[in-house]
Amino acid sequence: ERGPKENLKYIPFYSGRTYDYSVVYPGPNLNMIVGANGTGKSSIVCAICLGLAGKTAILGRGDKVGLYVKRGCHKGFIEIELYKSGGNLVINREIHVENNQSLWMLNGRHCNQKTVEEEVKALRIQVSNLCQFLPQEKVGEFAKMSKIELLEATEKSVGPPEMYEYHCELKNFRNRERELENVVKEKASFLEKAKQRNERNKHDVNRYYEKKRHLDVIELLEKKKPWVEYETTRTELEGVKKERDEAKRQLSALKQAQAPMLRKIQLIDNQLKPTEAQIKAKTVAIKEASLKCKQKQDQLDRKHKEIEDIKQTQRLKQMEEEDHQKRISNTRLTIEDLKAELAKVGDQPDVTPRINEVNVELRRIQVERAKIEGEKSDLRREKDNIYAESRMLEKKLNDMNNMMNAKEEKLRGRHRDTYTALMWLRQNRQLFSGNVHEPMMLVINVKDHRFAKYVENHISFHDLRAFVFQRKDDMERFMTEVRDKMNLKVNSISAPEDSCSKRPPSRNIESLRRFGFFTYLREMFDAPEEVMSYLCHQYRVHDVPVGNEQTKSMIRTVIEEPYLRVFYTTEERYTLKRSFYSNKISTSNSAVHPSQYLTITVDAEEKRQLEQQMKTCESKLRDIDERMKALQKEATALDRRDNELLAEKKQLSELKGKKRQLEQKISTKQDSLRQMEQNVIDLQKIEEETKEKIAAVNSQKVTILRAKLTMEKVYLALETVGLTAEKTKLENDCREGASELKTTDVRQKCGRLDQRKVQLTEQCKGLLKRAKTICRMQPDESLPEDLRNAFSNLPDTLDEIDAMLNEERSRAECFTGLSENVVDEYNRREQEIKHLEKDLEDKSNALNAYRQNISEAKERWLNPLKQLVEQINGKFSDFFRSMQCAGEVDLHSENEEEYDKYGIRIRVKFHSSTQLHELTPYHQSGGERSVSTMLYLMALQELNRCPFRVVDEINQGMDPVNERRVFDIVVRTACKETTSQYFFITPKLLQNLQYAEEMTVLCVHNGAHMLPPNQWDEKAFIRRCLQRKARA
Repeated sequence: ERGPKENLKYIPFYSGRTYDYSVVYPGPNLNMIVGANGTGKSSIVCAICLGLAGKTAILGRGDKVGLYVKRGCHKGFIEIELYKSGGNLVINREIHVENNQSLWMLNGRHCNQKTVEEEVKALRIQVSNLCQFLPQEKVGEFAKMSKIELLEATEKSVGPPEMYEYHCELKNFRNRERELENVVKEKASFLEKAKQRNERNKHDVNRYYEKKRHLDVIELLEKKKPWVEYETTRTELEGVKKERDEAKRQLSALKQAQAPMLRKIQLIDNQLKPTEAQIKAKTVAIKEASLKCKQKQDQLDRKHKEIEDIKQTQRLKQMEEEDHQKRISNTRLTIEDLKAELAKVGDQPDVTPRINEVNVELRRIQVERAKIEGEKSDLRREKDNIYAESRMLEKKLNDMNNMMNAKEEKLRGRHRDTYTALMWLRQNRQLFSGNVHEPMMLVINVKDHRFAKYVENHISFHDLRAFVFQRKDDMERFMTEVRDKMNLKVNSISAPEDSCSKRPPSRNIESLRRFGFFTYLREMFDAPEEVMSYLCHQYRVHDVPVGNEQTKSMIRTVIEEPYLRVFYTTEERYTLKRSFYSNKISTSNSAVHPSQYLTITVDAEEKRQLEQQMKTCESKLRDIDERMKALQKEATALDRRDNELLAEKKQLSELKGKKRQLEQKISTKQDSLRQMEQNVIDLQKIEEETKEKIAAVNSQKVTILRAKLTMEKVYLALETVGLTAEKTKLENDCREGASELKTTDVRQKCGRLDQRKVQLTEQCKGLLKRAKTICRMQPDESLPEDLRNAFSNLPDTLDEIDAMLNEERSRAECFTGLSENVVDEYNRREQEIKHLEKDLEDKSNALNAYRQNISEAKERWLNPLKQLVEQINGKFSDFFRSMQCAGEVDLHSENEEEYDKYGIRIRVKFHSSTQLHELTPYHQSGGERSVSTMLYLMALQELNRCPFRVVDEINQGMDPVNERRVFDIVVRTACKETTSQYFFITPKLLQNLQYAEEMTVLCVHNGAHMLPPNQWDEKAFIRRCLQRKARA
C-alpha cells in the first residue's frame, strides 16, 4: 500500500547555496515552485538531491559537495522527512566545507551514507534517474539520452521492481550465451579443422602402413635368408663329404698300383744329384762371362750412339743452311715489295691540314663534354639535396598524418557514426559549394598541449564531433545524405553569416594580468575561419580568460569583477551569474578534466605548407630528370661524333706515317739481309770433320768386338754342358710323368676336399648362429612355428630371396618423408577429435538449455515491458493529440536477441506537413524537445511507482501556446488522486492559467530587503493583495 500522499513532508536547510535558513512544506500533489532567476529555486532541488544521498554530478553545478554551501559559511545542514509506513523517515546531513565531508543521521541516530542510500532505495527513490529527478542543468541531457538509456530509466522509474533486474539478467544471459556460442563455434571450427588435417594425414598414414608392410616382408626375408644360406651350405657340406670319401678310395687304389715305379724314380734321383752339382758350378761361371759380355756390349752401343750423334749434327747443319738460304731469298723479295709500295705512297696528297682540323674538333668536343659532365654533376648534387629534403618533408608529413590518424581512431572509438560520415565526406566533398570542415576535434590545433584541457572542457563533445558548414544548404544536403539515408547520428553546425572570429574581447588582457590571467581561450588554439567564428559566437572563446595559481588565490576578488562570466584557473572552471533583482553574484565551479582528444596537435597551416613544399620538390625533381635526359642525349651525340673523328684521325695518321714506316722497314730488311749473307755455313768443311770423327769411333769398336767374341766361345761351351744335363732330366720326366701326375691329382683332390669340409663345417656353424641371432632365438632353441609358417610363404632360394628383397626395398624406398610420428600424430588427433566431439556435444546441450532459460526469462521481462510501453504510448499520444500534434512511443530493437540494444524510441511531429521524426538533440528545436520531454514525463506520472518527481525549469524555451498546453496537461495529470507527489520549478508563468485546488504554489522571493522567514506573515500578505485588488 502506498499510504498517504505526503511522501516528502518537509525540507528545512541551513546555509544552502542561497539561504541562511529556510523550510519548505510541499503539498501532496503538484507543487509549483515559482520565483525569479537567482532567488534560490534550484537550491531546493539541490537540497532534495543531496539530502537523499545523491551525487553532485546529478546536479551539474559543482563536483564537490562543499560548493553547495553558501559562500562564507563553513558548513551547511539539510533535513528531509519522508513518509514510510510504520513511521516516517527523517534524514539529516551536515556538510563541512573544509574537507568536503558529511555527517549523516537517520531518525536522530548517526549512520553512514550507505545506510541512507539503502533506505532511499527501499522507498524506490532514484535521484540519479532523469525520468524521476530532472535538474535544470540536466534538462538538455534528457533529449540526448539514447534509446537504451531511456528504456533503463523508464524501467527503474515506472516498471515493476523486478523488471529492470530481469533486463539486467537477460543482458548477462545474452553475454553468457554469446560466450557459449563463440565457444561452440570455436570448438566446431577447431573440430572441423582437426578432421580436415586428419583427413589430409590419413593418406600419409595409409602410405606409412603400406611401407611398414613392405618393411615387415623385408624383415622376414632378412630372417629367412640366413636360414636358406645355412641350408644351402649344409647341403654343399654333405656333397663335399661324399666326394672326399670317393677321392680317398681312389688314392688308396693308386698307391697300391704305383709302389714299384716310385722306387725306380728314387734311384734316378740319386744318380742325378752329382750332375746337378756340376751344372750349378758351370752356371756360376756362365753368369760371370755373361756379365763381362754385357759390359762390352754396352760399350759398343755407346760408340754406335756417338756415331749417330755425329751424323745427326751434320744433318742439322745442312738443314740450318737450307733455312738460311730461304730467309735470304724471302728478305730480298720483301724488300722489292716494300720499294714498290713506297713508290705508290709517294703520289698521295698531304693529310696534315685535315689532321689539324680533326684535332681542333676533338678538343671542342672534349670541352663540350666536360661542360655537360659538370652540369650533370651539379644536377645530381641538386637532385640529392632535393631528394633528402623531400624525405625529410615526407617524414614530417607522415608524423602529422600519424597524429591525425590517432585523432581519427579516437573519434572512431568514441563515435563510429561520426567517423563513417567523415569517410563519406572525404569521398563526396565535390557535392558541396561552400567550405565544409571536418569535426572540430580534427581541425582544432592547440598551440600548447598543456592548454588542451581548457579548450576541451569549454566546448561540448557534441560540438567537438560536429561538422561545420559555411552554407546552410550544404548542411541540409549533408544531413539528408548521412542522417536520413545512411541513418547515422551526427552533428552539424552552420557558421554565422557574419564572421565573429576577429571579434575583440570585452576587456584587454593587460587589464586582467593583475589577477593572474595571461590570455584568452581563443589565443590558445588555431582553427579554420568558420570554426573559429562559430566558437566565438556560441562559446565566446574570445572573451573567456585563463588564469593561473594567482587567480585561484585571488578568487574572492576576481568574482567581484564586472564583465566576467566564465573564466579558468589552473585546475577549475568558474561560472558567474548576477541576480537581476538583487545584483548579487552566484558562483559555480567545476574541476577541469584532463584532455582526451586535443592533446594531439597538428598545425594545419604547417601541414599545408609541407604539402606545397613536397609538390615543389617533386616538380623540381621532374625538371631535373628531364634536364638530365636532355644532357644525356647531347652527351651521346658528342660521343658518337668523337668516335667518328677518332676513327678518321687514326686513318689519316696511318696514311701519313705509312711512307716513313715503309722506308724504315726497307732499311731494316736490308740490314738483316747483309747480316744473313755474312753468316753463311761452310758445309764442305763440316762434312770432312764428320768423317774424321766417325773413323776414330770405328777403330774403338774393333777393339771392343775382339774381346766379345772370346767370351761368346766360353759361353757356348757352358751352354752345351747345361743342355746335356737338362736333356737327361727331361727324358726321365717324360718316362715317369704319366703315373706321377695321376698320383699327385688324387692326393691334391683329397687335401682340397678335406679343407673344404672343414671350411663348410665352420661356415654352417656360423650361419646357424647368425640365423638364430637374427630371429632372436636361444642357441638350443628350434625354429618357432609362427616363423616356420611365415617362411613357408616366402621363396626358398637365395636368388629368389635377393630378387624379392630388392623389389620390396625399392617399393619401401618410394615411401619417402614418412615416420612413425605421422601415425602417432594421427592417432593422437583422432583421440582429440573424439574428445572435441564429446565436448562440443556437451557445450551445444548447455547452449540449448541456456537458450531455453533465456526464452523463459525473456517472456517474464518482455511481455510486461510491452504492456508498459503501450500504456506510456497511449497517454503520450493522447497528450500530443490534445495539442494538435502527433507523437508515439514504441519499443525499438534491431535484433530481438540483443537485449542490451533494446530501447524506447520517442517520435514526434509538431507540424502537419512533416513526418514523425525521432526525438534527438539535433532535429527538433529546444522548445520542441522540452515539450516532448515534459509530455513523456507526464505519460509516466500515473504509472509512476516512485514517491515523488522533480522537474526544474523545463518550460524554458517553449512558445506561449505550447507552454500553456503543457501546463494544463501537468495540472490535470499531477493533481489526480492516483499520481505521486510532483515538484515543478519555473521562473515564470503565463497569465490566466488554469489552476487546481489540489496543487500547491510555493513562491520564492529573495533580495537585500527580504524579511527573515520567521517574520513573514502570509495571511497579512494575502489580505493586502485582496485590498489592493479591490481598490483597483
